[in-house]
Amino acid sequence: MDRETSLGQSIRVLDDRAKLDAACKRLLSEKVLLAWIMKDCLEEYKNCSVEEIAEKYIEGTPAVDEWALQPDETSPTRIQSIGQEDTSLQEHTILYDIRFHATAPSTGEPIRLIINVESQNKFRNGYPLLKRAIYYCSRLISSQYGTEFTNSQYGKIKKVYSIWLCADPPKGYRNTITRYRMTEENMVGAVKEPTAHYDLLTVVMLCLGGPGDERYDGILKLLSVLLSSEVKYAEKQRILRQEFDLAMTQEMEMEVQNMCNLSEGVWERGMEKGMEKGSIKSWTAAIQNLMSNMGWSIEQAMTALDVPESDRPKCKELLQKQ
Repeated sequence: MDRETSLGQSIRVLDDRAKLDAACKRLLSEKVLLAWIMKDCLEEYKNCSVEEIAEKYIEGTPAVDEWALQPDETSPTRIQSIGQEDTSLQEHTILYDIRFHATAPSTGEPIRLIINVESQNKFRNGYPLLKRAIYYCSRLISSQYGTEFTNSQYGKIKKVYSIWLCADPPKGYRNTITRYRMTEENMVGAVKEPTAHYDLLTVVMLCLGGPGDERYDGILKLLSVLLSSEVKYAEKQRILRQEFDLAMTQEMEMEVQNMCNLSEGVWERGMEKGMEKGSIKSWTAAIQNLMSNMGWSIEQAMTALDVPESDRPKCKELLQKQ
């Protein structure tokens, strides 16, 4: 059998990467995982149990690439799916990963949340990711006109969240959860407006980092383990069950197993492509492959490939010149 060409290997890596991203999004659309994120990241749910959030406050069944956006003011509990488009005649199309409704425990009023699962390799892809998240929140607010309110009924505007999961952020961002929201600031006088009148959009940046510091706990550890391409399936099951009391459904088990298999496939084809020529150039090609296709840092890729310590400085030097 003829050896697969470099182009063929690249195409297969990209195909597996797309399948891996899709599996990741399907997994994160599980109510129990959304509930964990909501409990640790959204103040409305901090005093609720994960089970309570999943069973009582997340409305409907979060869908992935299935249902069209159906804005209907008489049915505010409609679940809106990943990959749905929010458009206007003069604006570019925006794609949402997972979009769903939930109710706030304190008031019972519906609030709108959007969870964005970003699989891009770079935290700063030519622009600040935070600005993109704020834009998404702004569109979620403006798109309510005609669905949640009409004319001057601004009191009906629902609160929106945009939560971003960053798998490989810069060093200073790792194992952090940061919230950005509107606050009241009295410049002259002492006015006190009800918080609900202005606290309408919030961005949460959830940056994973892996073990190595005391912040590696809670939702940061749960998601790092779950989405890791290095932790084996059996070990993921053990950690999730023993440390998080997370009983995976059959669908979750299938997606986790699928993700593990796809990750191994991407890694192996990256190795095959990188090792075609031999020598230091082989290491750097393989490292570049894993950085591009898996979103890993140079150090993570070299560790996964078992690059000898003596070869690492030269590999870094060559990669920096590319």
